[in-house]
Amino acid sequence: MNQKKVISKFELLLIANHLIQEHSDYITGMRADEVEEKDDILIFKGQCFLDKNGLPTPNTPAAFNILKYLTLHLSNEFTLKHD
Repeated sequence: MNQKKVISKFELLLIANHLIQEHSDYITGMRADEVEEKDDILIFKGQCFLDKNGLPTPNTPAAFNILKYLTLHLSNEFTLKHD
């Protein structure tokens, strides 16, 4: 099993937001604002493009899928540094 790289939240969010901007489904305004780790899985949170009533818009599925992509792509490579 590969050893995961220990990384700070700040550094991981920089990497995640770079990956978001490079992704083919990128929509202007997409970004990861927060990351936490539960049971060795990184969970990213960010802009989900909800309307003023908090309901999904046509961009919501793309945003959700990119956040899920980050989880799948980065959880095997990184673990958060615990302060």
